Parts: sequence; C-alpha cells; structure tokens
Amino acid sequence: LRVDPLTGNRSVVVPSRQKRPNLPGSGCPFCPGGLEAPEGDYEVKWFANRWPAMPADRCEMVLYTPDHDRAFWQLTLGEARKVVDLWAERTHELGEREDVAYVLVFENRGAEVGATIAHPHGQIYAFEEVPPQPLAELVDGFLEPPDASDGLVVAAHGSWVGWVPRAATWPYELLIADSDGHGALCDEGLDRDGLAALLIDVLARLDQLVGGEMPYMMWIHQRPTSGEYFAPQPAHIHIAPHLRAPGTPRFMAAAELGARVYFNPVDPSVAAADLRALPGQPTNAGREIRRDLNT
Repeated sequence: LRVDPLTGNRSVVVPSRQKRPNLPGSGCPFCPGGLEAPEGDYEVKWFANRWPAMPADRCEMVLYTPDHDRAFWQLTLGEARKVVDLWAERTHELGEREDVAYVLVFENRGAEVGATIAHPHGQIYAFEEVPPQPLAELVDGFLEPPDASDGLVVAAHGSWVGWVPRAATWPYELLIADSDGHGALCDEGLDRDGLAALLIDVLARLDQLVGGEMPYMMWIHQRPTSGEYFAPQPAHIHIAPHLRAPGTPRFMAAAELGARVYFNPVDPSVAAADLRALPGQPTNAGREIRRDLNT
C-alpha cells in the first residue's frame, strides 16, 4: 500500500496481477464443471480469487448463477435472494476477522468496464482499513432517499428505494438505499427480498434503455466491521452505467479527473423519467434482446 504525497491517493502495487489471463484459454471457468466449479452444478458460489489484489484470502469471487447466459435481472426473485444472502454471509464472515475493517461487495459487468469473463459474477474485497470513499461518506456524507414527488425516484420494493442522484456523475447513475436504515447487509431484519426485487427491477430497465447489455460498475457501501463508531447510515448501492445512450459510452475526461468536477450530459430528472418509462420487470422483449446478443 502506497500513498501519493501530492494527491493523497492510495495505490496497492500488485505485480502478480499483471500475469493473470485476460480471457479463459478454453471454456468458462465459472460454469459447472469448469475450473472454479469442478464439483458440477451449484446455485450460488464463492471462492478465493486466484489473482488477488490483496493478500490473506481477502479477495473473493461470487457466482450468481450456474447459467452462463443469464443477466442478474433474469434471475427469479428466489435466485436473486440467494445472491443477496451470500453477500450478507460473506460480509459477516469476513467482518469477523481481526484483520478486516471494511467489506466491499462490487461487480464489473461487461468488457467495457474490465470484466474478463461474461459469466454473471461479482467480487468482494475485505480491507484492513476503511477505504477513503466510504470513509468520506460516513464522515461527511448525508444519505436520505428522496421523496417520490421530486421526480428522481425510479422504483421501490419493500424498504428499498432506487433513484438517480441529483448531482449524478454518470448518466443514468442509480443509488439504492434501505429506507429502514439498516447499516449492513448482514443486519437482522434487513429486507433482503426487497433488495433482490429492486436490483432485478432497475437492472432490467438499464438493459432495456440501451436495447442490449448495459455495462456497469456496481458497489455496495455498508457499515464498517472495525467497530469504530460513525453516525448511522443506511446500507446503499451505487450503480454507474457505462453508456449514456445506446452504443455511446460515457468516458471520464481529463478535465474531470484533473479537476474532480464532473460534467453530466443527461439531466438526472430526465434520466429518472426515461428509466421509469421502461418495464421494471423482465419482459419477453428483454429476453429476446438477451437471446440475440448471445447468438
């Protein structure tokens, strides 16, 4: 771990990851019978990353389904709930370790944002310290789901609400939060069915928005496991879609990185209206889009 004396940015130097394969040599390692699932069929599955960014088994892979060609939104509610349950289980288990202060669940979907394997999956990093971004949110941030009347809310299921942030960095960016205020995925009483349903809902809308697979980055911010006290904040999920229109990526420009001021070409209220206008559940049309992409 190194800290830049000029910017304060932190970098973990991991030369071993330079040797990891960009694509599997043959077959999918995440499919039943593949390298990471030699036992055959499974429902959901986790395992230690073979090319970890951090040592001591603090980087894990999570497989959402044995079906290589399904999107998250094509899972049934019960199947998506199993993914949420596994996220919660791993948050608890990793958080019990003395060398873990923060558990970050995340997903990179699509080659455009760095995913090397198309099989539906995510990852979990267990940090020794609370990373700067969630720490900044915990110390200086304020998170409260907006009122439905302000035009930013896209959908809600159970206690979970999804909306486009008023100062969104990414076109069609989404924030999902637990309105009941539970701080971690493993909290007793957390509405896991509501979270699973809302993820299916909004991810279905994103694919329909672009008429195919929307590449995105998704990460979950939750209460640190270090025992440090911070003002209560609900568990929440950031979704950063890569496309600003069908076939048109949203690139992060030098002026934005150099100034840390972002320029969003889509008004957040318009983005929310666009997403609300689409079906929030898997549709036959959506399934046809997915089938066309796979052929």
